[in-house]
This record gives sequence, C-alpha cells and structure tokens, in this order.
Amino acid sequence: MKTLYKFIIIVLAFGTVALAVSGGKESVDERISTVVWYEVDPSWPDKPADFTWGNKKDTKSQKAYELPQQSVPGVAVDKQDRVWILTRTEPPVQVYDKSGKFIRAWGEKMFKATHHIKIDRDGNIWASDASRHVIRKFTPEGKLLLTLGTLDEAGKDKKHFDRPTDMAITPKGDIFVSDGYGNSRIVHFDSKGRFVKTWGSKGIKTGQFNLPHAIVVDSKGRLYVADRANARIQVFKQNGKFVADWADIIVPWGIWITDKDEIWVCGSSPMQWRDGDERLGCPPKDQLVMKFNTKGKLLQLWTIPKGADGQEKPGELNWVHGIALDSKGNIYLGDIKGGRVQKFVRRTDARARD
Repeated sequence: MKTLYKFIIIVLAFGTVALAVSGGKESVDERISTVVWYEVDPSWPDKPADFTWGNKKDTKSQKAYELPQQSVPGVAVDKQDRVWILTRTEPPVQVYDKSGKFIRAWGEKMFKATHHIKIDRDGNIWASDASRHVIRKFTPEGKLLLTLGTLDEAGKDKKHFDRPTDMAITPKGDIFVSDGYGNSRIVHFDSKGRFVKTWGSKGIKTGQFNLPHAIVVDSKGRLYVADRANARIQVFKQNGKFVADWADIIVPWGIWITDKDEIWVCGSSPMQWRDGDERLGCPPKDQLVMKFNTKGKLLQLWTIPKGADGQEKPGELNWVHGIALDSKGNIYLGDIKGGRVQKFVRRTDARARD
C-alpha cells in the first residue's frame, strides 16, 4: 500500500510539472527574461545644430596609414556622468550631460587625428593625437597642461612617438602610453611627464604587439593592452613583466575599466587576414561588446548590428572604436564609419517573450 501511495504522489508531482511546462491554468502565463539588455536612445545627445560629427567618405588622396576623418573615435565619462566625446571634426572635444544636454566644447585647430580620450582621478582630460604624434593633458576647460612626445615629429626615443593611440593614468599619476601604429610599444612616464622606460616590439610573441590600440590600468596597477591586430588583450605589471593574455576572443579596439575593475572591451570577432588588408578586421565582420573580470573571465557578451556605410540606423555600429560606461551601467559607443557616439541604456526589467 505504501508503494502505491508513493507511486500516486510521484504521478501527481509529475503531472503538476507537466501542466506548468505545457502552459496549463496553474502555470505562469509568460516566460520571463532576466537577461541584461541595452536599448539605444536615438535622441541622445542634443547636439548643437552647427556641430557635424561626420559620416563622410574618406578622400581618395588619403594615404593608407592616415586615419579616417569625419569620425568619432573617443569617448569617456567623468565622475559626474558627463560624457566627453573626442571627434575628428571641429570642435574636437565636446561635453554633454547624461541627458544629452550640451555643456561645452573646445580644442579647435589643435588636433589632426584624434584617437582616444581618458580622464584621470583629478578630472584632467587626456587625449591622443595619432597624426600629430603626441599625448596631451588638459584642464576640463581646455587649458593645456602637459605634452608627451614632440608635436608633428614621429620617432622612437624618449621624446618621440609614432602615431600613439591611448594612455592610462595610475592613481599616483604615472602615465602609460600605447605607442601603437608605428612603434608597437608601451612607454612609461612618471607623474611629471619624465620618461621612465619602454617595452615591446612588433611581433606575435608574448610581450610583443601588432598595433597596441588601447590601454587601461586597474586598481592594483595592472595594465591591460588591446593588442588589436593580434586579436588579444595582454596584461602586464607596471615594470613591463608579462602576466597573461586573453587570445582569440575579440579583436579589441577600445577598453574601458570601471571603479569595480570590470573591463569592458569593444571590437569585432577574430577573423583571418585577407589579401589587401591594411589592418586586421578592417572592415570588421561584426560588432561586439564584452565584459571581463581581471582574470580574463568573460562575464557578459553583447552583439550590435553592423550598419552599412552611410546608411547606419540608430542602434547600429560601423567600426566601433571607443567605449565608456556611466555610473548606471549605460554604455556609450563611438564609431569610425558611423561617425557618431550613441547611448545604449542598460535595462534589467524582466520582460515577457513571445
């Protein structure tokens, strides 16, 4: 008899589960999604009418090594959630609040081919200029405070870069520059801008680079370098000692690190070199955003539709280049061919799916 009771209980339990799965009267009517997702805000920002971000085709006279004009390569967010946009138009530095309201702009006739923008702990603005071969530090109002490299002179020594791409500033003020397109090295300066050391060379081995394209530093002082054409991120100590590499996951174009040491990377899927390619992944096959922890574990993946040249719709990207996040987890992405920065609003509300 006890065996019969057990059998009846099992059957009843199974029937209840089956009823729930089959959508019976006693089940929840919707399938609930708890995934984090992002929704573009097509009205962001409220850009002044006379500002042009671009989306124009490059001229035929442009040399292969020159960077595309009329694009938006850099974006950063400060402690007040103000969004700093680095363009290749005039004015090159533009600031908006989180709602998209224009705050200020500066830098006219100062830059030639902007690349990445960073903000240090004191609120100073750092910008790389790949065509003028310099890294420069400014006040938030645009006053020049420091220049690393020699303006309009390429080279490979303590005082010269060759098309530098990005900079990372430690809490103590030390500066690490990814001297990327020409020299394939990392250059270390102290807080006064004095040369400390350099490491790296062109190649595919550990500690070598093939276009170090972006760089960030975490709370423990470790450096993360987007080794773009090698389709990997390399991790180093500040003395240049190799720690790890995260290979064959993404062709990394831009990196942003949060106060919680969450490492966000934008770029595209790894792909083979093709005949005639000047750079790996140009044009990219897709557009990706990934979040990693400091150990290289992938925590989040998000794909974005790739727009057609000159026909990009809101929510599409075309050669994504720069990434930044605000305190709410909203993502700001700037692209080269698309010629704009877009705000992607973080959503966590559960939604029913058909």
